[in-house]
Amino acid sequence: MILNCAIIDDEPLALDLLESYVRKTPFLALNGKYSSAVQALSEIRQNPVDLLFLDIQMPELSGLEFSKIVDPRTRIVFTTAFNQYAIDGYRVNALDYLLKPISYPEFLKAANKALEWFQLVNKPEEIESIFVKSDYKLVQVELKKILYVEGLKDYIKIYTEDNPKPILSLMSMKAMEELLPPAKFMRVHRSFIVQKDKIRVIDRGRLVFGKTYIPVSDSYKNSFQAFLDERSK
Repeated sequence: MILNCAIIDDEPLALDLLESYVRKTPFLALNGKYSSAVQALSEIRQNPVDLLFLDIQMPELSGLEFSKIVDPRTRIVFTTAFNQYAIDGYRVNALDYLLKPISYPEFLKAANKALEWFQLVNKPEEIESIFVKSDYKLVQVELKKILYVEGLKDYIKIYTEDNPKPILSLMSMKAMEELLPPAKFMRVHRSFIVQKDKIRVIDRGRLVFGKTYIPVSDSYKNSFQAFLDERSK
């Protein structure tokens, strides 16, 4: 497996060092390197990468701020010279955290962690059901019956084909998204995840599920259009 990656760092020496590390790592392919998050913004949003090596302390737009607007499927490894940012990094679901100056063995360890994560996510044998907590009980939900998932602050609602009422569960959309196989499900809005094969009608850019109209937000329009293009071939 080859992981497409990018580097963002406002220090030229750090940028060059990380580029040399990427180029000597057989399973990494460098899609771009940028001296600021602002410079990278449009290109990475239009062409998401698998893995992003991201400096935290940068002018105009910090790495922490940038990490919240990239494609949710992109895994992030933060790089910084400041220890106090470690906790903040994990709060935005960073895959790893590297403290400068970064040695190649440390870099390779983080890259291997990313490779293992992607291999696990993309393994061919997919689960058929998941368990979610609802009303103090664990409820089994068959993936093939899920129409869409709606996020409501700290809760989610899972809408299925065989139940007129959604299953209410105390969990985040991020946690739910990571449970669902990306080959079958996609996020189209900060509050909605849909099953690709259950999309039947699209009305003026909105997905129609019965009487519910689900918008596709700007952050997900490119990935959704790519899905439509693939299904229209």
